[in-house]
Amino acid sequence: MFSHCDDLHMTKKQHIKFFQRFLHILPSRLSSYDSTRLTIAFFAISGLDILNGTSDIEDERKNEIIEWLYRLQVVPNSSGEKENLDRCGFQGSTTICLTGDEPWKCSTVYKCGHLAMTYTGLASLIILGDNLNRINRKAIIQGVRALQQDDGSFCAYLTGSENDMRFVYCAACICYILSDWTGMDIEKTLSYIRRSVSYDFGIGQGPELESHGGTTFCAVATLVLMDQLETTLTKQQLDGLRRWAIFRQVSGFQGRPNKPVDTCYSFWIGATLKLLGVFDLIDMKVNRRYILSTQDPITGGFSKWVDTRADPLHTYFGLCGLSLMKEKGLLEVHPALNISQRAHKRLKDLQKTWSMDVS
Repeated sequence: MFSHCDDLHMTKKQHIKFFQRFLHILPSRLSSYDSTRLTIAFFAISGLDILNGTSDIEDERKNEIIEWLYRLQVVPNSSGEKENLDRCGFQGSTTICLTGDEPWKCSTVYKCGHLAMTYTGLASLIILGDNLNRINRKAIIQGVRALQQDDGSFCAYLTGSENDMRFVYCAACICYILSDWTGMDIEKTLSYIRRSVSYDFGIGQGPELESHGGTTFCAVATLVLMDQLETTLTKQQLDGLRRWAIFRQVSGFQGRPNKPVDTCYSFWIGATLKLLGVFDLIDMKVNRRYILSTQDPITGGFSKWVDTRADPLHTYFGLCGLSLMKEKGLLEVHPALNISQRAHKRLKDLQKTWSMDVS
């Protein structure tokens, strides 16, 4: 079905321009995502990094973005009360800041950290070259700790949300980035992941739920970031999980059995297989064809399916899927933390300075 795609190549310049547009203005069709604008910024910033295009962002613009990101940080007020510390983290946009620009004045019932926004906010700052010296690490870790549920899962923010594997992953990323695992009860988290392994060895949002490619990635990546993969899952579970994930390839990858392929699963499933050490068993040529068949060669970007509109999420994860296959012109992606290996090295260098400060 893809014979006409054999000569497809990645239109790198168009994809760089695609992400640059999202750093300046959002199209009206994305206005409903305003409260989670930070995730779109992350897709653009990290996408440009994977494309090795962050140097195309002017220094002045880069500094503006960094300042905007810091305005989204919910910081402790002067009282230092636990209730206030529990709210710390990053919010998704300034829309919810109802009392002015000063972040310490915005710690109201309507403003608190969101795990996905905290993860993408920290990752974006690292990619942009910030040294995180304005991050209140202890407060953010307290904000993460406040969101863990009795069953080991996490909800997204303090005022209430779903609690599932997505936010377990976000919490793990935050703890990994800040090099502080006191943000969670690790044994409870490991128990939640074990209980979420399904009969087919895929992993669901929670116990007794359907196996899903996205949540399987979240669970496996969490275990890898914790360095707990081999000690948490049995050999039978790991082998079964490898088989389940490999069987998700049709041309590209599907997220569940009997579902259509979708560009983003080339990363979710691909990264899972990479972390499980069997990525070389996929048909890379066919996967590459599918991903490239969804790109818009004129305006840039990748879409979910062939002949549909490109969007930031599928563009980013399409590029990450290509990066896993070492596509020419792309930086290598860190399969667990979901940033470039270059950004991951920068993070490791920062963590060394923190450890020296402590000693």
